[in-house]
Amino acid sequence: MARRTTSNSTGSSPGPRNRTPQPLPRRRRTVGDFLKAFLAFVALLVLLIGVPGALASQIGWPLPSGSPSLDWLQKEISVDTFINTLTVVVWFAWAQFTACVLVEVKAALSGVGLPNRVPGAGPSQLLARQLVAALLLVGATAASFTPGLSQLGQQLDGNQRPAAAAAQQTPGGLLGQQQEQAASTAAALAEQAASAAAHAESGTGAHASDDDTKFYRIQPPEGRHHDSLWEVAERHLGDGRRYKEIYQLNKDRTQPDGSKLSEASLIRPGWIMEMPGDARGGELVEMPDEAPKVSEEVQQQISDYARTGGAEGAGGQQGGGSGSGSLDRDTAHISLPEQRPAPDKGHQQGQPGQQGQDGQQGQQGQEHAAPAGEDGGFGLPQALLGAPLLAAGLLGALGRRRRQALWQSALGAVGGRRGMEPPTPTGAAADAQDALLVGADPEGVRLLDLSLRGLAASLAGESRPLPTVYAAWMSGNGDLHLQLAQPAGKPPAPWQLGQDQTFWMLARADAERYEDVDTAAPYPGLVSLGTMDDSRLLLNLEAVPGIVSLSGREQDRAGVFASVAAELATNGWSDRMTITLVGFGEDLTPLAPNRLRHLDDIEALVETMEAETRQRRGALGAAGHDSVLTGRTGPAQHTRWAPHLVLLAAEPSAEDAVTLAELAADASRLGIGYLVGTQSGDLPGAAWEMEITSEGKLLAPLLGLELDAQLLPVSQQRAVVELFTDADPERDDDRPTTTPPFLVDISEQGRPAVYARLVGPYEIIGLETPDGERSPLLHEALALLLLHREGVHPRVLSSALWPRGVTDDVRDALVERLRAWLGNDPDGTPRLGTDSTGRLKLAKSVVSDLDVLRSLYHEATQGRGANSRAVRGRLLTDALVLVRGPLLAERSAGRYGWLTHEIIDAQLPLLVADIGLALSAFHLEKDRAEKAIEALNAALGSAPGDERLWNELLRATHATGDSDRLKSLAADLVARSGARGLPPRTEALLDELLPAWRSGVAAVG
Repeated sequence: MARRTTSNSTGSSPGPRNRTPQPLPRRRRTVGDFLKAFLAFVALLVLLIGVPGALASQIGWPLPSGSPSLDWLQKEISVDTFINTLTVVVWFAWAQFTACVLVEVKAALSGVGLPNRVPGAGPSQLLARQLVAALLLVGATAASFTPGLSQLGQQLDGNQRPAAAAAQQTPGGLLGQQQEQAASTAAALAEQAASAAAHAESGTGAHASDDDTKFYRIQPPEGRHHDSLWEVAERHLGDGRRYKEIYQLNKDRTQPDGSKLSEASLIRPGWIMEMPGDARGGELVEMPDEAPKVSEEVQQQISDYARTGGAEGAGGQQGGGSGSGSLDRDTAHISLPEQRPAPDKGHQQGQPGQQGQDGQQGQQGQEHAAPAGEDGGFGLPQALLGAPLLAAGLLGALGRRRRQALWQSALGAVGGRRGMEPPTPTGAAADAQDALLVGADPEGVRLLDLSLRGLAASLAGESRPLPTVYAAWMSGNGDLHLQLAQPAGKPPAPWQLGQDQTFWMLARADAERYEDVDTAAPYPGLVSLGTMDDSRLLLNLEAVPGIVSLSGREQDRAGVFASVAAELATNGWSDRMTITLVGFGEDLTPLAPNRLRHLDDIEALVETMEAETRQRRGALGAAGHDSVLTGRTGPAQHTRWAPHLVLLAAEPSAEDAVTLAELAADASRLGIGYLVGTQSGDLPGAAWEMEITSEGKLLAPLLGLELDAQLLPVSQQRAVVELFTDADPERDDDRPTTTPPFLVDISEQGRPAVYARLVGPYEIIGLETPDGERSPLLHEALALLLLHREGVHPRVLSSALWPRGVTDDVRDALVERLRAWLGNDPDGTPRLGTDSTGRLKLAKSVVSDLDVLRSLYHEATQGRGANSRAVRGRLLTDALVLVRGPLLAERSAGRYGWLTHEIIDAQLPLLVADIGLALSAFHLEKDRAEKAIEALNAALGSAPGDERLWNELLRATHATGDSDRLKSLAADLVARSGARGLPPRTEALLDELLPAWRSGVAAVG
């Protein structure tokens, strides 16, 4: 698909294109049309009013007037009995037909969605549809009143756009939006034409095969189907992917209605398309020989259009990749919103620290993207670098997992327990972790979550329901665009209407002013699919009106499924949800065991979803809600209605596909979404059909999408899972006790050349303070390297220091400046070096107090102090003296944001608590309770929330024999606990040490 630019081919300035197209000439109604409408009206009048009137007047009440009795079975069946029975059947048939008429009229007038199916009324509903269509033919084409999914979400009058095309500013199509223009092209139903003038000036009819110029006239919508360049190419060129050739031949040429073709997906009924010379098919017209087959008006239009030829030529390149080119029929369109000028070119939304101001984004961009599954530049996985929301979710979940492991390890024995230091990733896992650190956009995730919840709270305050959202676009300048299924009025402030009534837009500056609100996540089913023109598409899986199918090679589909599953499992804009994986992903469950579940086969899935569908329908009915959206706002928002998203990678059988289609028919109302893989691309019941190519493109021709797909290839998937399994607190293996990543020589001979104090206020000894404004940046870079003695990838360093992006030369200049500041060791070795993997690494002569603290504790509990009580006491005392406060206290505001990705904020308090507990035990062995209390109080200064320290303080205070002091401490603990109360272990300990503590606390209080 031709890439979209912000200006047309003539080089004019950017601006809206085809915003106010001239309507096509309306077809005048003939006498036959009015006659058909009159006959349809008469037929409906007879069937709806005449039939019941005749039954009531001629036959009367057919049912018995009394209650049933056994005598009825013994009576003879008379003619009256037969007539009454037949009358009941006719009444039922009339009621069914009336229901069909009401359903068809409602669908025709609303123009939204497929007409509901009346049970058992196939022929009857078809007759009703034809009569209603004929009746309404006098006002618009019948096709306009038998809408399909392609007409979902059409705009209000005055803002309607072509249903076969996208919103006009975008390369994708939005939900079909044009009944009026479909009606105005009714004449084209019988006048499919394409004409050619090999030489318009010659006026001759002779032509050879090479010189044939053929034309095609775009058809108006017919029922649920809309014409598209893909289908035209498939019918007349034998391959739908050749639509680009048609596009190139007709790009920017003036159409009969005065507008121009500017997007491959933006075509309108009545437009004329010049076709390549090898086009074949009965609907094509060659001029002038075939001209008599069409009307004079069409002949003139084709002749005029032929004179505008030669603008582009047939240089369109055939689409790559294999596949059947299955069509996204019966679908709503997704379109890219209009872009506002970006206030900061250096800021690339979703790629913090990854894209530079000098075009470094080109290395991340689509033109230079590595093939799917391969690594990009700098040795880091490109797929994770280019997935900022996925990376942020994985990084946040990994941090929580590691903190959980730390706290669970705190329940183990003091000293030498495994888990004090999380394992240092190596190889592919280390590259994956670096890619997550570089690619993650936690601020984007935070703003997305605040924006959506803020919108839900505002709508609830106005007693308005949540609109159905099909997709969200995060644009390059940080704006958020929600694409609605249908117009929902004016959005609440600070949201604004976007390019039309189906777009709600929130500027980044307004999103940053949002505060946390206590409301349910309104659209937890949003998940990233890929990027288009610097905007990221998030599809709302639970809102799709049916199944979303994904075709392509199995390994390519696997990358999409893994990415979708991982982001849904770890994203930050959802509350509770269930993600069922079938046919893949059993190894992904460690990412989020509470969200992800794996089923072995489709049979188990069908059984599960049938039960859940019934349960959700019943629960919605009992709660009085139309859909899960009404359960997420207003008085019922406590009913969260968490989504259930099904990812089925294995292609279902024909029977299972039909069953899934039936289950999915009402799924969007119930908060259930289905993404199903298929090899053939032809899946029954699929509302939206997509294809992933071997080049990493996600295609949906009739959705109007050609994205750079977001993938999680198998190799990177394994590396990410390894990070989570290594951090699993419940993992039981034979790994040795984790030691600190860097041990310091704590003897007098091990005095470092450069010593940095990080535990407390930041201070550096052994170096002169750099002059100028670069000093804070150099200090921050050194702190990052000191906290990662295993080494820091240059891109991780740059993304940490410049979250909004930086160029390579600026980053390299900082590294050289830092290397010069640190200097060399006496042997000439630089104190800042580079290891074999390209990571920046400090020499052993550069040490921090945190390194010393870890080394002292390790030596006291697992080294010389383990066998020498005196050595242990001295080492623990020295370690506790180093604790001067929290990590990097008094650091500059606005800097050190990368600490949010670290777990040092959890490690340091645990380490300090362990030192205090070990030193307390050391003193209590010799009955020095006051010394133990002193050590524990010192540790509580840095770890005030550690329950173990408080419990040990109770024991040490009890050892003093001062009951009043113990009561006072118990009262202090109760006051600190607040409404939550004391932890169970602390209560049990007080019951043991101070049985009357409850009354004593009350007395002290």
